[in-house]
Parts: sequence; structure tokens; C-alpha cells
Amino acid sequence: MPRQVRIEYSGAFYHVMARGNRLDPIFLSPQDEDQELFLKTLDEACEQTGFRVWAWVLMKNHYHLVLETPKANLVAGMSWLQNTYTRRFNARHKLWGRLFGDRYKSILIEDDRGGGGSSYLSTLIDYVHLNPARAGLIAPGKDQAESLLDYPWSSISRGYALATKKRPKWLAAEKGLELFGYKDTAKNRRHFVERLDGRMMAEAAEQCGLVEIEGQTLNSSLRRGWYWGSEEFKEAMLHQLEKISTERGKEGASLPISRDYSGGQQSKDHHLQQGEAIITRAVEHFGLSLDEKANFPKMPRGDLSAVATAWALCRHTTLPQRWIALRLSLGSPGNVSERVRRFERLKSSELGRTLKEWKTLKF
Repeated sequence: MPRQVRIEYSGAFYHVMARGNRLDPIFLSPQDEDQELFLKTLDEACEQTGFRVWAWVLMKNHYHLVLETPKANLVAGMSWLQNTYTRRFNARHKLWGRLFGDRYKSILIEDDRGGGGSSYLSTLIDYVHLNPARAGLIAPGKDQAESLLDYPWSSISRGYALATKKRPKWLAAEKGLELFGYKDTAKNRRHFVERLDGRMMAEAAEQCGLVEIEGQTLNSSLRRGWYWGSEEFKEAMLHQLEKISTERGKEGASLPISRDYSGGQQSKDHHLQQGEAIITRAVEHFGLSLDEKANFPKMPRGDLSAVATAWALCRHTTLPQRWIALRLSLGSPGNVSERVRRFERLKSSELGRTLKEWKTLKF
């Protein structure tokens, strides 16, 4: 079956959704440890890539994200997020194999903030936040009406309803509130939730999230389409696709449903450039000399400069651990992973001045 082309550019917005393989659950732990694990992994992915999340919800066998990518790196970031969570999930539950079915689905979203009237971005954010009600996990009954705040795994209860200091840094809740005409105050945050609860109550007899703008229905766009926006936005995205087709030497591609385009080279170039910059900085910081192949020399036992550099590369790029192992002379990818984990667990008192300074640098 033909795959959807990934169109990547700086400042792009996406609705990203992924389901469990064969619709199996992607969260199993009875005490919600898996949901917390996913959010921890998402936090790391956002730190590496610069992703900004405008809305999210975790369901039993799938998740939804509204993502902004300040850099053109959706594919690299999502690949790291899903692969890393899968490894951690399998290790926790002593399972193996794929966790997610097929590829994640990504729909391009028009950034129409400030345009007045119905907003493509705002309707999508509401759609994501109303998912628990749509699935019957929140019951808007007449006698004991529940609130979306009662669902613990969305950016309502874990972000939009909270004060700024209690939210993840990667959640664009302040901008999201502004999109709906609210300032980020306790009173307005309460009004924001009340507005959503009102929508939930009003749509209790229907399907939540059914919105139409300029003849385009949100539900059908997210299920079968490739963009959610105006005709002008569609034309702009087709122009982006034409540029992709030209760069790859293809002819005749006009819709994003032909051969897979991972957007890889642009994203890979960015992370390679970022990785090389970190390595250059490490060489200067630790006073090292590279070998004839521009790789780190084999470090003596107890020297953590290569491990510290690997830690920075894992934290701030999505470069594969095989590449890191080769460039830093750290043996295998598994060795990189294990030694980086040990380095993260070291207390400040166990680090020398040079390593302490390294951990505080901005990359």
C-alpha cells in the first residue's frame, strides 16, 4: 500500500496519531506506570528536537499529539519517540517485537492564529481534548456530570488547568489559551475547562469533534486526509511536495500518497551538523585530539569525557547510538546506552569541575 509522504519544514504543525499493533493496548501497567513512561519519553524527545506540544491525550490503545516543529525534524523526532518507548515498554513487560501498528499518521495543520473566525488549529486542539468523552471514558451525565479534568491523561488535567510552573516546558499551554482568547490566569484556565465541559455536555448525544470549516470536515480529514486547512494552505503544501519531488528526481508526484518520503536527508543533515558541533565543543572543553578518522581516541579507564559527550549527543540529537559509538570509540550501541545511563545517575559530588561544567552547558 502506498505510504503518505512526510512534508517537513520549520514551524510546521501536525496532528500525530499512532495505534497499537493490531489495536492492542500500548499502556498495560495497572498503576499507570506506562503512561508516565510515555510522558517521560515524550519529554526527552521534545528536549532533543525542540518539539512544542499544543495538546495531547493518551488512550488505551492509541495517542494523539498536536505538534509544532520549530525545526524540520518530525520524522527523526517521532522515530526516536516511538522506538524508544517501544524498547522501554518491552523491557518493562518482558515482551518483544513491534508495539505500534504500521506508521504513525501525521496530518499537516494550518497555523491560522490571528485569522479570526473558526481556527483550524483551535478546532483540532478541542478535538484532541474531547477524545476521552468521545470514547465514553468521561460521562457527562445529568445527575453527576464529570469534567474533562477527571481524565488524568491529557493536556487538560496535566497542563492547561495548571499554573505555569507545574506544566512541562514543552507544552505550549500559554499560547494555546491565547488562541482561544484567554490570558494565562487561574480564572481564565478555569473558564477554558468550563468551555470544554460545556461542549462535552452539548455534544453528549452526538460524536464529539465533528467540525466543518469551509466545507471541510475535521473528522474525515483526520481519518482519510493529509491536511487540515484552507485551499491556500493546501496549495502551499503541494508546492512543498513539488520541491520534494524535484529534489528526489521524481516526476508526476502531485499528492502525498505515492512513494515514501521520510524527509530524512534534511533532518539527518541537521542532526549531523548539531552532533558535529557538540563533538567540536567537547574536544575544546576536555582538551582532546581526534584520531586520523576524526573520531575520539580510546579513553583510559576512568576518563568520562567520551561518555559525557555521548550523554550530550543522546540528549540533544536523534543520532543513532551506532554512530555515536563509532565516533566516540565506545564500542557497541549497547555500551553507549549503558554508560550514558550510569553517567546520568552520577551525583554532582562524584564529578570533577570539568564534567560539572559540561553538564550545565547549553547546546
